[in-house]
Amino acid sequence: MSQTTLPAPAAPATASATAAAQTSAAAGTSQRVAQELDQARRTGPLRQIQIPPCPTLLVRLRAAMAHAEPDLGEVSRIAGSDVAMSATLLRNANGPLHAAGQPVHTIGQAMNRLGLKQTAALMTGFLLRHAVPVNHPQLRRFWERSALRAAAMRFLAGQLPGLDPDLAHLYGLFSHVGQPVLLQCVKGYGGTLVEAGARIDRSFVATENANHRTDHAVVGAMVARAWHVAPVVVSAIRLHHDLGLVGGQTVDPEVQTLVAAGLVAEHLMRDHEGLDAEADWTQHQAAALHWLGFSSDDLADWQEALQAAMDAA
Repeated sequence: MSQTTLPAPAAPATASATAAAQTSAAAGTSQRVAQELDQARRTGPLRQIQIPPCPTLLVRLRAAMAHAEPDLGEVSRIAGSDVAMSATLLRNANGPLHAAGQPVHTIGQAMNRLGLKQTAALMTGFLLRHAVPVNHPQLRRFWERSALRAAAMRFLAGQLPGLDPDLAHLYGLFSHVGQPVLLQCVKGYGGTLVEAGARIDRSFVATENANHRTDHAVVGAMVARAWHVAPVVVSAIRLHHDLGLVGGQTVDPEVQTLVAAGLVAEHLMRDHEGLDAEADWTQHQAAALHWLGFSSDDLADWQEALQAAMDAA
Protein backbone atom coordinates (compact mmCIF):
# COMPACT_ATOMS: atom_id res chain seq x y z
CA MET A 1 0.00 0.00 0.00
CA SER A 2 2.99 2.30 0.00
CA GLN A 3 2.67 3.58 -3.55
CA THR A 4 -0.49 5.51 -4.36
CA THR A 5 -2.04 5.28 -7.78
CA LEU A 6 -2.81 8.82 -8.86
CA PRO A 7 -3.84 9.60 -12.44
CA ALA A 8 -1.42 11.78 -14.36
CA PRO A 9 -3.25 14.66 -16.03
CA ALA A 10 -2.39 15.92 -19.49
CA ALA A 11 0.28 18.63 -19.44
CA PRO A 12 -1.43 22.04 -19.19
CA ALA A 13 -0.76 24.39 -22.08
CA THR A 14 -1.14 27.70 -20.26
CA ALA A 15 -0.36 29.29 -16.89
CA SER A 16 -4.08 29.38 -16.09
CA ALA A 17 -4.36 25.68 -16.91
CA THR A 18 -1.41 24.98 -14.60
CA ALA A 19 -3.10 26.89 -11.78
CA ALA A 20 -6.34 25.00 -12.40
CA ALA A 21 -4.51 21.67 -12.29
CA GLN A 22 -2.84 22.60 -8.99
CA THR A 23 -6.16 23.68 -7.51
CA SER A 24 -7.70 20.39 -8.56
CA ALA A 25 -4.79 18.47 -7.05
CA ALA A 26 -5.13 20.38 -3.80
CA ALA A 27 -8.84 19.64 -3.62
CA GLY A 28 -8.40 15.97 -4.46
CA THR A 29 -5.32 14.78 -2.56
CA SER A 30 -6.88 14.79 0.91
CA GLN A 31 -10.06 13.18 -0.39
CA ARG A 32 -8.19 10.39 -2.17
CA VAL A 33 -6.05 9.69 0.88
CA ALA A 34 -9.13 9.63 3.13
CA GLN A 35 -10.90 7.21 0.78
CA GLU A 36 -7.85 4.94 0.68
CA LEU A 37 -7.62 4.87 4.48
CA ASP A 38 -11.35 4.18 4.83
CA GLN A 39 -11.17 1.31 2.35
CA ALA A 40 -8.11 -0.21 4.05
CA ARG A 41 -9.78 0.12 7.44
CA ARG A 42 -12.95 -1.66 6.24
CA THR A 43 -11.52 -4.52 4.24
CA GLY A 44 -7.75 -4.62 4.54
CA PRO A 45 -5.05 -5.53 7.06
CA LEU A 46 -5.66 -2.33 9.03
CA ARG A 47 -8.78 -3.79 10.65
CA GLN A 48 -6.57 -5.15 13.43
CA ILE A 49 -4.87 -1.83 14.15
CA GLN A 50 -5.92 -0.20 17.41
CA ILE A 51 -5.53 3.56 17.08
CA PRO A 52 -4.60 5.15 20.43
CA PRO A 53 -7.16 7.76 21.48
CA CYS A 54 -6.23 11.40 21.27
CA PRO A 55 -5.37 12.60 24.81
CA THR A 56 -8.05 14.72 26.46
CA LEU A 57 -5.48 17.38 27.29
CA LEU A 58 -4.53 17.65 23.62
CA VAL A 59 -8.17 18.07 22.64
CA ARG A 60 -8.43 20.88 25.19
CA LEU A 61 -5.19 22.45 23.97
CA ARG A 62 -6.39 22.52 20.38
CA ALA A 63 -9.68 24.06 21.44
CA ALA A 64 -7.85 26.76 23.39
CA MET A 65 -5.55 27.52 20.44
CA ALA A 66 -8.35 27.52 17.85
CA HIS A 67 -9.73 30.92 18.88
CA ALA A 68 -8.68 34.06 17.05
CA GLU A 69 -7.36 35.13 20.45
CA PRO A 70 -6.10 31.90 22.07
CA ASP A 71 -7.21 31.26 25.64
CA LEU A 72 -3.95 31.79 27.51
CA GLY A 73 -5.50 30.89 30.86
CA GLU A 74 -6.68 27.53 29.55
CA VAL A 75 -3.28 26.78 27.98
CA SER A 76 -1.66 27.58 31.32
CA ARG A 77 -4.11 25.34 33.19
CA ILE A 78 -3.44 22.46 30.79
CA ALA A 79 0.32 22.90 31.14
CA GLY A 80 0.05 22.96 34.92
CA SER A 81 -2.16 19.88 35.10
CA ASP A 82 0.77 17.51 34.53
CA VAL A 83 3.96 17.85 36.56
CA ALA A 84 6.13 16.27 33.89
CA MET A 85 4.72 18.53 31.18
CA SER A 86 5.32 21.58 33.37
CA ALA A 87 8.90 20.42 33.90
CA THR A 88 9.35 20.05 30.12
CA LEU A 89 8.27 23.66 29.54
CA LEU A 90 10.51 24.98 32.32
CA ARG A 91 13.50 22.97 31.09
CA ASN A 92 13.08 24.33 27.55
CA ALA A 93 12.53 27.90 28.73
CA ASN A 94 15.76 27.70 30.73
CA GLY A 95 17.65 25.91 27.96
CA PRO A 96 20.40 27.46 25.83
CA LEU A 97 18.08 28.33 22.93
CA HIS A 98 15.75 30.47 25.05
CA ALA A 99 17.54 31.33 28.28
CA ALA A 100 18.08 35.05 28.82
CA GLY A 101 18.61 36.70 32.17
CA GLN A 102 17.33 35.07 35.34
CA PRO A 103 15.98 31.50 35.29
CA VAL A 104 12.20 31.16 35.09
CA HIS A 105 10.36 29.23 37.79
CA THR A 106 6.66 29.29 36.87
CA ILE A 107 4.55 28.12 33.95
CA GLY A 108 3.53 31.68 33.20
CA GLN A 109 7.15 32.82 33.04
CA ALA A 110 8.03 29.87 30.82
CA MET A 111 5.15 30.64 28.45
CA ASN A 112 6.22 34.27 28.21
CA ARG A 113 9.78 33.30 27.36
CA LEU A 114 8.90 30.54 24.91
CA GLY A 115 5.97 32.26 23.24
CA LEU A 116 2.51 30.76 22.87
CA LYS A 117 3.10 28.79 19.68
CA GLN A 118 6.33 27.22 20.90
CA THR A 119 4.63 26.40 24.21
CA ALA A 120 1.77 24.67 22.38
CA ALA A 121 4.21 22.80 20.14
CA LEU A 122 6.17 21.48 23.13
CA MET A 123 2.96 20.44 24.88
CA THR A 124 1.75 18.64 21.75
CA GLY A 125 5.00 16.70 21.50
CA PHE A 126 4.86 15.79 25.18
CA LEU A 127 1.26 14.55 24.96
CA LEU A 128 1.91 12.56 21.79
CA ARG A 129 4.97 10.91 23.32
CA HIS A 130 3.02 9.76 26.36
CA ALA A 131 -0.01 8.61 24.36
CA VAL A 132 2.09 6.31 22.16
CA PRO A 133 4.70 4.56 24.30
CA VAL A 134 7.69 2.93 22.61
CA ASN A 135 9.28 -0.21 24.02
CA HIS A 136 11.60 -1.81 21.49
CA PRO A 137 15.38 -1.65 21.00
CA GLN A 138 14.98 -0.63 17.35
CA LEU A 139 12.94 2.41 18.41
CA ARG A 140 14.77 3.32 21.60
CA ARG A 141 15.38 6.91 20.41
CA PHE A 142 12.10 7.26 18.54
CA TRP A 143 10.65 10.27 20.36
CA GLU A 144 14.01 11.97 20.66
CA ARG A 145 14.42 11.72 16.89
CA SER A 146 10.83 12.88 16.34
CA ALA A 147 11.61 16.01 18.37
CA LEU A 148 14.74 16.60 16.28
CA ARG A 149 12.77 16.16 13.05
CA ALA A 150 10.06 18.54 14.26
CA ALA A 151 12.68 21.15 15.21
CA ALA A 152 14.29 20.86 11.78
CA MET A 153 10.89 21.17 10.08
CA ARG A 154 10.04 24.31 12.06
CA PHE A 155 13.41 25.80 11.12
CA LEU A 156 12.89 24.99 7.42
CA ALA A 157 9.43 26.56 7.54
CA GLY A 158 11.17 29.77 8.55
CA GLN A 159 13.09 29.63 5.27
CA LEU A 160 10.00 28.83 3.17
CA PRO A 161 7.45 31.64 2.84
CA GLY A 162 3.99 30.12 2.90
CA LEU A 163 4.81 26.97 4.87
CA ASP A 164 3.09 27.20 8.24
CA PRO A 165 5.61 26.43 11.04
CA ASP A 166 2.95 24.73 13.17
CA LEU A 167 1.95 22.37 10.35
CA ALA A 168 5.62 21.68 9.65
CA HIS A 169 6.24 20.90 13.32
CA LEU A 170 3.22 18.56 13.47
CA TYR A 171 4.40 16.75 10.37
CA GLY A 172 7.82 16.28 11.93
CA LEU A 173 6.30 14.82 15.08
CA PHE A 174 3.77 12.53 13.40
CA SER A 175 5.50 11.37 10.24
CA HIS A 176 6.77 8.07 11.69
CA VAL A 177 4.18 7.53 14.44
CA GLY A 178 2.87 4.50 12.56
CA GLN A 179 5.94 2.51 13.64
CA PRO A 180 5.23 2.29 17.39
CA VAL A 181 1.51 1.76 16.67
CA LEU A 182 2.33 -1.19 14.39
CA LEU A 183 4.73 -2.49 17.03
CA GLN A 184 1.89 -2.55 19.57
CA CYS A 185 -0.69 -4.13 17.26
CA VAL A 186 0.98 -6.41 14.70
CA LYS A 187 2.67 -9.66 15.59
CA GLY A 188 6.19 -9.88 14.22
CA TYR A 189 6.58 -6.19 13.49
CA GLY A 190 9.57 -5.97 15.81
CA GLY A 191 11.38 -8.45 13.57
CA THR A 192 10.31 -6.44 10.53
CA LEU A 193 11.97 -3.34 12.00
CA VAL A 194 15.23 -5.25 12.27
CA GLU A 195 14.92 -6.70 8.77
CA ALA A 196 13.88 -3.44 7.12
CA GLY A 197 16.78 -1.59 8.71
CA ALA A 198 19.27 -4.17 7.45
CA ARG A 199 18.08 -4.76 3.86
CA ILE A 200 19.67 -2.85 1.02
CA ASP A 201 17.78 -4.50 -1.85
CA ARG A 202 14.46 -2.78 -1.16
CA SER A 203 13.03 0.14 0.78
CA PHE A 204 11.89 0.15 4.40
CA VAL A 205 8.21 0.40 3.44
CA ALA A 206 8.58 -2.33 0.82
CA THR A 207 9.72 -4.70 3.56
CA GLU A 208 6.82 -3.62 5.79
CA ASN A 209 4.34 -4.28 3.00
CA ALA A 210 5.90 -7.62 2.10
CA ASN A 211 5.54 -8.81 5.69
CA HIS A 212 2.31 -7.16 6.80
CA ARG A 213 0.48 -5.80 3.71
CA THR A 214 0.69 -2.27 5.12
CA ASP A 215 3.33 0.19 6.31
CA HIS A 216 3.99 2.94 8.82
CA ALA A 217 3.08 5.71 6.36
CA VAL A 218 -0.46 4.37 6.07
CA VAL A 219 -0.85 3.71 9.79
CA GLY A 220 0.67 7.06 10.72
CA ALA A 221 -1.83 8.81 8.48
CA MET A 222 -4.63 6.87 10.17
CA VAL A 223 -3.46 8.03 13.61
CA ALA A 224 -3.15 11.66 12.49
CA ARG A 225 -6.59 11.56 10.88
CA ALA A 226 -8.20 10.02 13.96
CA TRP A 227 -6.63 12.76 16.06
CA HIS A 228 -8.05 15.43 13.71
CA VAL A 229 -4.69 16.67 12.49
CA ALA A 230 -4.98 18.99 9.48
CA PRO A 231 -5.77 17.03 6.26
CA VAL A 232 -2.69 18.41 4.48
CA VAL A 233 -0.48 16.89 7.21
CA VAL A 234 -2.40 13.58 7.07
CA SER A 235 -1.80 13.43 3.31
CA ALA A 236 1.89 14.29 3.68
CA ILE A 237 2.35 11.55 6.29
CA ARG A 238 0.65 9.05 3.98
CA LEU A 239 2.84 10.04 1.03
CA HIS A 240 6.16 10.74 2.74
CA HIS A 241 7.84 7.74 1.11
CA ASP A 242 6.27 8.40 -2.31
CA LEU A 243 9.02 10.88 -3.13
CA GLY A 244 8.64 10.48 -6.88
CA LEU A 245 5.50 12.61 -6.60
CA VAL A 246 7.53 15.72 -5.74
CA GLY A 247 7.45 18.11 -8.67
CA GLY A 248 4.40 16.53 -10.29
CA GLN A 249 0.87 17.84 -10.69
CA THR A 250 -1.24 15.06 -9.21
CA VAL A 251 -0.70 16.02 -5.56
CA ASP A 252 -1.49 19.18 -3.60
CA PRO A 253 1.58 21.49 -3.80
CA GLU A 254 1.41 22.08 -0.03
CA VAL A 255 1.61 18.32 0.54
CA GLN A 256 4.59 18.13 -1.81
CA THR A 257 6.29 20.92 0.12
CA LEU A 258 5.84 19.10 3.43
CA VAL A 259 7.13 15.84 1.94
CA ALA A 260 10.13 17.54 0.31
CA ALA A 261 10.93 19.52 3.46
CA GLY A 262 10.59 16.32 5.47
CA LEU A 263 13.25 14.67 3.30
CA VAL A 264 15.58 17.64 3.85
CA ALA A 265 14.84 17.64 7.60
CA GLU A 266 15.61 13.92 7.82
CA HIS A 267 18.91 14.47 6.04
CA LEU A 268 19.87 17.40 8.28
CA MET A 269 18.92 15.39 11.35
CA ARG A 270 21.05 12.43 10.26
CA ASP A 271 23.93 14.78 9.49
CA HIS A 272 23.56 16.28 12.99
CA GLU A 273 23.78 12.75 14.44
CA GLY A 274 26.80 11.79 12.30
CA LEU A 275 24.83 9.18 10.32
CA ASP A 276 25.22 8.36 6.64
CA ALA A 277 22.68 9.66 4.13
CA GLU A 278 19.74 7.37 3.40
CA ALA A 279 18.90 6.02 -0.06
CA ASP A 280 15.84 8.30 -0.25
CA TRP A 281 18.10 11.34 0.04
CA THR A 282 20.55 10.07 -2.54
CA GLN A 283 17.79 9.36 -5.04
CA HIS A 284 15.48 12.33 -4.49
CA GLN A 285 17.52 15.20 -3.06
CA ALA A 286 17.76 17.05 -6.37
CA ALA A 287 14.00 17.04 -6.93
CA ALA A 288 13.28 18.02 -3.32
CA LEU A 289 15.75 20.90 -3.28
CA HIS A 290 14.51 22.14 -6.65
CA TRP A 291 10.89 22.08 -5.48
CA LEU A 292 11.73 24.00 -2.32
CA GLY A 293 14.08 26.45 -4.05
CA PHE A 294 16.98 25.42 -1.82
CA SER A 295 20.56 24.61 -2.72
CA SER A 296 23.28 22.50 -1.15
CA ASP A 297 24.98 25.75 -0.15
CA ASP A 298 21.85 26.77 1.76
CA LEU A 299 22.00 23.57 3.79
CA ALA A 300 25.64 24.20 4.66
CA ASP A 301 24.87 27.79 5.65
CA TRP A 302 22.13 26.67 8.06
CA GLN A 303 24.22 24.15 9.97
CA GLU A 304 25.10 26.42 12.89
CA ALA A 305 21.53 27.65 13.43
CA LEU A 306 20.17 24.13 13.09
CA GLN A 307 22.73 22.84 15.56
CA ALA A 308 21.29 25.12 18.25
CA ALA A 309 17.68 24.21 17.40
CA MET A 310 18.38 20.49 17.46
CA ASP A 311 20.44 20.66 20.63
CA ALA A 312 17.49 22.39 22.30
CA ALA A 313 15.13 19.71 21.02
